[in-house]
Amino acid sequence: MATEDVHVPSLSGKLAIVTGANSGLGFGLTGRLTAAGAEVVMAVRNLEKGEAARSELLAANPAGRIRLERIDLASLASVADFADARLADGRPIDILLNNAGVMMPPKRETTDDGFELQFESNYLGHYALTGRLLPLLRAAEAPRVTSLSSIMAYFGRYDWSDLQSQKYSPTRSYGLSKLAMLSFARELQTRSDANGWGLLSDAAHPGFTRTNLQTSGPRRGKAALPPKTYHRTLFWQLVETGILPALYAATSPDAEPGGYYGPDGFMGLTGASHRAREPKAARNAADAARLFDESARLSGVTFGRN
Repeated sequence: MATEDVHVPSLSGKLAIVTGANSGLGFGLTGRLTAAGAEVVMAVRNLEKGEAARSELLAANPAGRIRLERIDLASLASVADFADARLADGRPIDILLNNAGVMMPPKRETTDDGFELQFESNYLGHYALTGRLLPLLRAAEAPRVTSLSSIMAYFGRYDWSDLQSQKYSPTRSYGLSKLAMLSFARELQTRSDANGWGLLSDAAHPGFTRTNLQTSGPRRGKAALPPKTYHRTLFWQLVETGILPALYAATSPDAEPGGYYGPDGFMGLTGASHRAREPKAARNAADAARLFDESARLSGVTFGRN
């Protein structure tokens, strides 16, 4: 089935950062941004895999400008190191794509910081990264922060007494992390408008897109599911289609502040990019503000006062 592509304007002279850029959606997004002329920093945890991905991208686009830098979103110290290097460089950041994540480990895992793995990898690390990079985002002409959510955000709930999922469910905990990403995107726009930061903050989800996320979480190192597994359902798509909502959110002049984009097909699983409907929990402004404040407490990163 043909899917309408996203027109990406010229990004010549712009700097983009993509977390989790060595595979899946991040890899596909890096290729499209580079092809449009952006210089892209691939922010990855595994430098060996990152270098292999970078080489593959440059083989397809030898004129591409791609740098590789390490970040572990499950470590606030690693996030700080990455941000400090960018701040020392001083170059304004035009696009920040908060993409990296892990999906539904079968057993509860914690990070060195003491947080539940999905909460920190998928959400809190990105909150801290965005806050630390805020001065460089504000220095850009028209900065944009696009955060990756998921249709699984519908399974997320805010239990303020248990944000770290001591009562662990792989699905609910993953849903919470992706709900948090969506609430964060909306609240970041609200605070940008109130404080004059000049950001456009939005969010996107890829529907059911076949990526390595299905092996990095639920399968935890086991062999990837065979391709025939995915062909048992019509409701999945390849990365080049799955990236379209995020690509639109990160680059289109028509993307709306606080907008949310996803596939337009059945239940948002596949199809062309369009304006998606947020889960009811993500539309609660009080919860979004509370999450932002709680994230500042947990991470030690306060926007505008780092």
